[in-house]
Amino acid sequence: MPRLNHSPRPGASLTVLGIETSCDETAAAVVRISQGAPTEVLSSVVLSQIDEHAPFGGVVPEIAARAHVQTIGSVVTKALRDAEVGAVELDGVAATAGPGLVGGVMVGLSFAKGLCLALDLPLVAVNHLEGHAVSARLSEDAPYPFLLLLVSGGHCQLLEVAGIGAYRRLGSTIDDAAGEAFDKIGGALGLAYPAGPALERLAAGGNPARFPLPRALLGRAGCDFSFSGLKTAAARIAESLASDAERRDLAAAAQSAIARQLADRTARAVDIYLLSHTPEQRRLVVAGGVAANGVVRAALQDLATSRGFTFLAPPLAYCTDNGAMIALAGAERLAVGLIDDLDVVARPRWPLDAEAARLAPTHLPGRKGAKA
Repeated sequence: MPRLNHSPRPGASLTVLGIETSCDETAAAVVRISQGAPTEVLSSVVLSQIDEHAPFGGVVPEIAARAHVQTIGSVVTKALRDAEVGAVELDGVAATAGPGLVGGVMVGLSFAKGLCLALDLPLVAVNHLEGHAVSARLSEDAPYPFLLLLVSGGHCQLLEVAGIGAYRRLGSTIDDAAGEAFDKIGGALGLAYPAGPALERLAAGGNPARFPLPRALLGRAGCDFSFSGLKTAAARIAESLASDAERRDLAAAAQSAIARQLADRTARAVDIYLLSHTPEQRRLVVAGGVAANGVVRAALQDLATSRGFTFLAPPLAYCTDNGAMIALAGAERLAVGLIDDLDVVARPRWPLDAEAARLAPTHLPGRKGAKA
C-alpha cells in the first residue's frame, strides 16, 4: 500500500520520470506538473517489440521480459536526454507495478527502484490502469470527476473517476476485452499482429450490414461487456470467405458490432453517473488502445453529444501504452504525498476498484484468483 511520508506540496512544480513495461512496449517519459498550469510532457520514448512477437501472432511473455531487460537502460537515458533533464533534477520516479505480464513489470519496477536508491528519490508504484485513466489529462483540461471508458487489448471497464486513486467500477468485461476481439478477428482474416489497426484499415469501404454478428448483452441491465461470442462467430465466418470484398465487409461488421456494444453499455453508465453528478461534471473520457479506432471514437462522441457530455480522449500517441501516462499518474500521487517503499512488489492483477473486485469479481476465483 502507498504511504504518506511527506506533506503535500500545493503549487510546487514536480518533475517525474515514468517507466512502463507491462506488455510489449518499453517506454519512459518525463512529465512536469504545476498548479494552475497545463501538464508538460518533456519527453516520451516508446520502443515497440512488435517485430519480436509478430511470428507468434501475439505477445510471448518470456520474449517481452528479455527485450525489456535489453532496452530499458537506453530508453530511460533517451527520455532524460530528450527532456534535457538531469537525473538529479527529478522529484521522483514512477513505474508500472501492475497489472500486466509480471516478468516485464518486474523489469521496469526494478530499474525504477535502482534509480530511487541511487539518487535518494521517492518511488511511486503506479497501477497501469490508472495511467490510462489520467492519460487524457496529458493534453486536455480534464478536471475530476469524469466517467471513464477504459478500453484496450487487455482491459474493458467503465469507471467513475473522482480523483487520483478514487475509482468506482460500474462495469467490466465478463470474458474478452474489445482490443483482444479486434486482434483475434483480424488474425482470422489473415492480418498480421497487432491486427486491430490493420482491421480498421481493411474495414474502410466495407458493408457492415452484410454479416449479422452477435452483440452480447445489448439492452440488458448493468454495464458489463462480452465479446467472446462475437469473436468466435466472426472467426468462423472468416474461414469461409473467398474474396477481398467479403473480408472487407466482415471487418466492417465486426468493427461496427464492437463500437455499438461499447456505446450501448457506456450509455447505461452515463445514466448511473448522472444520478450523482452535476451538469458541470458531465465529462466522458475514453482511454486505452481501442480509443484510437475512428469508428469507436465516432460512436462514443455521438453518445456524449446526445447526452450533453464533453467528450475527451488522449491523442493517439497516448492511447497505447506509454511512459507519459505513468509519469503523470506518479506526479499526481506525489503531489498529495503518496509514495511507496522499495519493497513494493510487481502484481500481475491489480483492480482499480479493489472493493468492487472483492464483492463482485468479474471471474470466479480459481487457481490464479479473480481477474482485475
